[in-house]
Amino acid sequence: MWLFMAFVSAALLGFYDVFKKKALSGNAVLPVLFINTLICSLLFLPFIVISSVSPILEETSFYVPVCDWEFHKFVVLKSVIVLTSWLFGYFAMKHLPLTIVGPINATRPVMVLVGAILVFGESLNIYQWIGVILAVISFFMLSRSGKKEGLDFGHNKWILFLILSAVFGAISGLYDKYLMTSQEHGGAGLPRMFVQSWYNIYQCIMMGCMLMLIWWPLRKRTTPFRWHWSIIFISIFLSAADFIYFYSLSLTDSMISIVSMVRRGSVVVSFLFGALLFHEKNLKGKAVDLLLVLLGMVFLYIGSR
Repeated sequence: MWLFMAFVSAALLGFYDVFKKKALSGNAVLPVLFINTLICSLLFLPFIVISSVSPILEETSFYVPVCDWEFHKFVVLKSVIVLTSWLFGYFAMKHLPLTIVGPINATRPVMVLVGAILVFGESLNIYQWIGVILAVISFFMLSRSGKKEGLDFGHNKWILFLILSAVFGAISGLYDKYLMTSQEHGGAGLPRMFVQSWYNIYQCIMMGCMLMLIWWPLRKRTTPFRWHWSIIFISIFLSAADFIYFYSLSLTDSMISIVSMVRRGSVVVSFLFGALLFHEKNLKGKAVDLLLVLLGMVFLYIGSR
């Protein structure tokens, strides 16, 4: 069941990336990100309120238990990690082709594996090493494809932003598994709806402060904000993808390495829409790079079973 949920989450993430690219095109980044966190918060706020005043949701998947600060502090850290990843990722998404962003983001499972080695002392088997090597090769091939569009991977700050976004995203994935793992198995044992609901609330508060302190005073000298309907769908698809993602991680036999790999399959959806909707260039070369990424994910999946 958890693996099926991971595939559903991946498809939803692909559409999330498409709507994010559409919303950010020629638009101010910070207001878009703030509205995203605001809508996500409003989607989950009713569950927090109802759960605190009535037992009606207790037997459902939408129940948000009331927890003390010992639990909330874990979620605050989660919010900081995710928001850092989003800030780098949104700016990168605005300035880079979707057919470049997707494959680079798809290398996150490799970063998760490296993190598992460094943090948890895990070791790679031959299949996982093949997956890592294919991912590295695909990255260098992407840099070659990017040069055809004037993107120098070594000197382009948006590529650096994208890589930093992927790194923090991988850190978030490792941290998620810790949060979802029961205390008996060495984790924090946090309820999944508690994590998803409150980390959206905390992110909204953080982004509201950033919006007022950073963007608002300079709004007339920077890229103006324009409302677009796709902003709403960013939040809807992200919330649905994360809800299913947290549910899969909450199952006792789930594996973060495999869930992370499967979720990166969202690159297929975003790549197709990058070609069909945004009419991006050099698709043949990028398609080969994408196939290498997907092949690497297959080897990582086989090696992690």
